[in-house]
Amino acid sequence: MTFEQIIFYLFSAVLLAAAAGMVTVRSPVYAALCLILSFFTSAALWLLLEAEFLGLVLVLVYVGAVMVLFLFVVMMLDVDFAALRGRVAEYFPLGALIGVILLVEFSFGFSAWMLGAEHRAAPASPTPADLPNAHAIGQVLYTQYVYAFQAAGLVLLVAMIGAIALTLRHRE
Repeated sequence: MTFEQIIFYLFSAVLLAAAAGMVTVRSPVYAALCLILSFFTSAALWLLLEAEFLGLVLVLVYVGAVMVLFLFVVMMLDVDFAALRGRVAEYFPLGALIGVILLVEFSFGFSAWMLGAEHRAAPASPTPADLPNAHAIGQVLYTQYVYAFQAAGLVLLVAMIGAIALTLRHRE
């Protein structure tokens, strides 16, 4: 078994555990942390498959979107933050554990990527050898699918304005 296969199975096990934890925990804070861990682990798997653009987009879009949605939920539920601040020490071990797991995963993924440079297979796509993944995706996205891309941007803008309007409160 190669080093990359070991890393793949390790990331897959962490991803399955994080996904199971996300649907089984009762606290929404723990569920969001498990979901973020699963997104980071999925991004690491994309990096192992040499799809760097998809891995980075997964981290930027999904982790960012999850955190923004989580903030909106907290704002709409009107959570008492004074009570939560007193229990920070209670949540610290889980946060530190997730941070260590993320650090270990990305260090293993980066080392597997660096060590496996000479054993990489040729890309299966018919793109030229000097064209990176992100450049090829951008070229197709901004030429062939430019109207759909702009429409998706407008839908996201309307959704963001709607979320802000829902959470806006006028205080006397």
